[in-house]
Amino acid sequence: MKSAKVLLVEDDSNLGFVIKDHLEFREFVVTLCADGDSAWKLFQETEFDICVLDIMLPGKSGLELIKLIRDKNEYIPVLFISARSLSEDKIHGLTLGADDYIIKPFSIEELVLRMEVFLRRIKKLSLVKDTFIIGSYQFNYKDQLLVHSLGSVKLTKKEAEILKFFCSNINITVKREDILNLIWGDDDYFMGRSLDVYISRIRRYLKHDPAIELANIFAVGFRLTIK
Repeated sequence: MKSAKVLLVEDDSNLGFVIKDHLEFREFVVTLCADGDSAWKLFQETEFDICVLDIMLPGKSGLELIKLIRDKNEYIPVLFISARSLSEDKIHGLTLGADDYIIKPFSIEELVLRMEVFLRRIKKLSLVKDTFIIGSYQFNYKDQLLVHSLGSVKLTKKEAEILKFFCSNINITVKREDILNLIWGDDDYFMGRSLDVYISRIRRYLKHDPAIELANIFAVGFRLTIK
């Protein structure tokens, strides 16, 4: 994705400069920060297209940083790079709103391919249908708002993308891997666990209309039905 502006946050100076050089060779515009505090300051002052964050950082950690980023911008892709490979870390990071989680060591080609998946997806956001009717709910995808007579819910970016996918496939069984590949760009175990968390949240949001069912289809995926 040519000329995309990247916020790269990595406290290992050698690795940070290697990644920066490789990305700039591929015509990305890269700003490198070595700690979470300066990265957050820059994020508030500068417009970026994508963020690549280490988790273990001086000052604010990557996990603290993504919470602040998501409060300010629900749409910008955020990729974690980390030496921590515990499943709990991956699931936690993805649930906080990360789009991907890459374990060190990794190839620059892998990083670039994953970045481009999310940058292409962001470019398509303006082309999607904005408003859906789900039983007694109205869902505005662009505003990430789910409205019912008993109250409204402001969705996260991931929740809105998942619900939009279901709305485009009402009464159709959709495969887990199709959702994961579309929204996360991969269908590995950890992203699947994160998807389950989001599905549970969406079910709670839709509980006011008993005619709506978001069902697990064993060994296949899910189906959103309106009776």
